[in-house]
Amino acid sequence: MIGQPLPWFVSSRGDEGGACTIRFLALRRCSGRASRETNGGGQQGFTLIELLVALMIFAMIAAAGVLLLGNSVSAQAQIKTRLDDMAAVQRAGGALAADLGQAVPRISRTEAGTLAPAFWSHREGEAAPVLQFVRGGWDNLGELPRPSLQKVEYWVRQGRLERRTYAQVDGAAGDEPAALLENVDDVALRFRDGQGEWRDEWTPTQPDLMPRALEMTVTRTGEPPVTLRFLVGPGPAEKLQEEAANG
Repeated sequence: MIGQPLPWFVSSRGDEGGACTIRFLALRRCSGRASRETNGGGQQGFTLIELLVALMIFAMIAAAGVLLLGNSVSAQAQIKTRLDDMAAVQRAGGALAADLGQAVPRISRTEAGTLAPAFWSHREGEAAPVLQFVRGGWDNLGELPRPSLQKVEYWVRQGRLERRTYAQVDGAAGDEPAALLENVDDVALRFRDGQGEWRDEWTPTQPDLMPRALEMTVTRTGEPPVTLRFLVGPGPAEKLQEEAANG
């Protein structure tokens, strides 16, 4: 044992300082190998608590994402509903503006054969139209044997504002009504006469007399009232005034 050299003894120097240095290096090598073995054996996975915390964080992020997506879809649906309502109101207003702007003082006959004023309105619920008149300018693209005049009615039935037309002005049956607005609770009308005053009812002294303008306030379920105003085609009194002014 005494005659055998130590594993780290590689130097031929026999001084004490050199031997101490070689032994110190060997100890450092042994210490490093032991440290690597200790560290390699201590590598482990996540603990159960760490996994639970990670799953909880992931669940919170996923729930927040689902909530954000749901709110976005709901907001888009509400915006679409609002845009559809606005488009429906614009279409109804366009139809009324086109009809009233071309109204003519033409006395017509009902299906029963009775005379009807050129422009009249009712407040009898669903039993009668809220508005009836005759308009001109009816396009005849198919060149059918019919006049350019058309009788138009506006009804409020079963929560809908409907437009109904007649192929013939006198005594003909009406066509199938077209719904303009849904969820309609009430329709209030006002009429502006030749003196510039607004009336709640239109009761003309002449059967061919027409108002100068019409105001319609539509109340729908869950919506604020919408007020629309339209000009009405010139009637006989206005034509006389125009002739007097020009003459």
